[in-house]
Amino acid sequence: MFVDKVKVFVKGGDGGNGMVAFRREKYVPNGGPAGGDGGRGGNVIFVVEEGLRTLMDFRYQKHFKAQRGEHGRSKAQHGAGADDMIIKVPPGTTVRDAETGEFIADLTEQGQQGIIVKGGRGGRGNMRFANPVNPAPQIAENGEPGEERWVTLELKLLADVGLVGYPSVGKSTFLSVVSAAKPKIAAYHFTTLVPNLGVVRVDDGRSFVLADLPGLIEGAHEGVGLGHQFLRHVERTKVIIHVIDMAGSEGRDPYQDYLQINEELRRYRPDLEHRPQVIAANKMDLPEAEENLEIFREELGDNVMIFPISAVTRQGLQGLLYHVLDLLEQVEKEEAEQRSELIAEETADEDRKVYRAKREEEEVPFTIRRENEVFIVEGARIEKLIQMTNFQYQDSIMRFADTIKKMGLERALREKGADEGDTVRIGEMEFDFTENMYGDED
Repeated sequence: MFVDKVKVFVKGGDGGNGMVAFRREKYVPNGGPAGGDGGRGGNVIFVVEEGLRTLMDFRYQKHFKAQRGEHGRSKAQHGAGADDMIIKVPPGTTVRDAETGEFIADLTEQGQQGIIVKGGRGGRGNMRFANPVNPAPQIAENGEPGEERWVTLELKLLADVGLVGYPSVGKSTFLSVVSAAKPKIAAYHFTTLVPNLGVVRVDDGRSFVLADLPGLIEGAHEGVGLGHQFLRHVERTKVIIHVIDMAGSEGRDPYQDYLQINEELRRYRPDLEHRPQVIAANKMDLPEAEENLEIFREELGDNVMIFPISAVTRQGLQGLLYHVLDLLEQVEKEEAEQRSELIAEETADEDRKVYRAKREEEEVPFTIRRENEVFIVEGARIEKLIQMTNFQYQDSIMRFADTIKKMGLERALREKGADEGDTVRIGEMEFDFTENMYGDED
């Protein structure tokens, strides 16, 4: 079964917790802090595997969670970092955040990797917090939570050339005679329900990958028929062969078919309208094809190359394939030049880049909103602080209190109308608001 779009959940591993420990040796009765740091959590990494051709495996496993790092240990022993979770995907896979649509990765080449979510860093042990004021701190951080998100994976075939056209115009037959591919061929619409790939080789040793894509109908850009299932795969093709039933064997008008297919391409993605295109005037072995071709030439003009062919009798195929290869080489040359210019521009921009420190007043560490009698504090920084604070130790609690005091939380709550005894919620933690709850005001 061909699957080219899935939605999966990925989560990086949590960092290991830091440890509170002290040296306890025979001749060192009052040793200093010796709690080690936790190890980092594993990342979730997608890696391209050429042997894969579909996203089928993701239909049966939709949740991927990397391992957390080891906790810190006594005697200043740090916990080991977790191994990254490696997930194999087929070439041509794009990854986006399912909620925001943010582009994350475009994975096209064998071995190419993309970090989809990062694991959390390990929490620090108490040996990290020793200072002259508090040489034996009972402070240790919990590990940082790993990133998590739902992501959408889309597979867009990596074909050099794509065959487009209405159903039953002969695309599958064309692919079967110019390559070793064996697509299903029958005399009914939508015989091709999934894309088929074939490698085309010509006598001079050159070759290209050709994709026979499901047939288009009117409204395809809106998902009608096989709509988006087709159009997704034509995006990466560099040259388009537009196959037209020039015999009008189903009572269709070849010129109107040509206009309609190109309109669907343009509406889906405007740049597809300017993709190099060659017309394969197919079924020239049938009656009325010659007459229709003359009319078609008059209506179309000289804008696009037309190659009269018959996929069944193999008439005219060699000339078409050589022309497509020449077009393909020209496109690849232009793309290489554009990449070189882009790299040069990026290098120049990097040389001119000026880094400026972000001013504190530009950063908003939290927001406060009220739901009934509860004041809800939200913000990535303060919520992470809650998650990484180990509230089992008084020193950790005092450090937490000092940090959010410096962030201005007590003052902000008062300005929002918080009174003694009101409930404050940060993440999953709730507590009562009291005067000087975070220590003495300066």
